[in-house]
Amino acid sequence: MDLNELYQEIILEHFKYPKNRGTIEDADLHLEGRNPFCGDEIKLSVKFKGPTLDRVEFEGTGCAISQASASMMTEQLKGKTIAEIRELIDDFAGMVTGNKAGLNSDRLGDLVALKGVCDFPTRVKCALLAWRVVEQAIAKM
Repeated sequence: MDLNELYQEIILEHFKYPKNRGTIEDADLHLEGRNPFCGDEIKLSVKFKGPTLDRVEFEGTGCAISQASASMMTEQLKGKTIAEIRELIDDFAGMVTGNKAGLNSDRLGDLVALKGVCDFPTRVKCALLAWRVVEQAIAKM
């Protein structure tokens, strides 16, 4: 198996068996995002413990890219501070838009599987949908 196949496998795994799927009833925030061009939707619930993101869950519909990105994002953001979340958002957005040189792939973990999205401009918004909702959430904190 080559690296491209592995990345494809990770994306499909998160799409078929998403992590942190659901709603946090006592969440600090419930937010929604929608991509009007393709119909992808994400509903996010977040629970902070002080300055740290304690729990994050999502529900949504859409393509494999948007749903896998949301699943991988929830795994990566748990336990991070708002400052760390902002750095991850910047790194991820830079990676999928192709605007980030010298990317710290260690910090992104499995999210590097979505690096190829930068070659498909119409899919960038799919990959970024959940991340834009997280940006809204931390702006409210």
